[in-house]
Amino acid sequence: MTTKAPNPVDKYVGSRVRMRRIMLGMSQEKLGEALGLTFQQVQKYEKGTNRIGASRLQQISDILQVPVSFLFEGGPAGPNALAGLSEAQSPAYVSDFLATSEGLALTRAFTRITDAKLRRSIVELVEQMAAREQSDPT
Repeated sequence: MTTKAPNPVDKYVGSRVRMRRIMLGMSQEKLGEALGLTFQQVQKYEKGTNRIGASRLQQISDILQVPVSFLFEGGPAGPNALAGLSEAQSPAYVSDFLATSEGLALTRAFTRITDAKLRRSIVELVEQMAAREQSDPT
């Protein structure tokens, strides 16, 4: 028996729920309690295993203090999307990065740095470290 792969939109929306929940420092258990669900159900939503219905999307967006549209921003375009009419999407690695706790922590810390020169120096440092890691075949 083959298992059906989650729909890319369901996975994307779930990852946005996870990202926002982590940004707020909220556990899956707390979100589940607010929704009247178990944390396991929240996990299934976040992985895209279970689809989130319209009324539940509204409830989640209220709890996470974002508009429903936030959960879809930058996501995969549907098959009926007209070319050129949708906004340019962020590369998938950006949303994947922001969906991790490390990505969110780094982003939060980085955006608190007000000195533009210091921020540029940090970017250059990370770029140099990444280049060194790519060229060092250990």
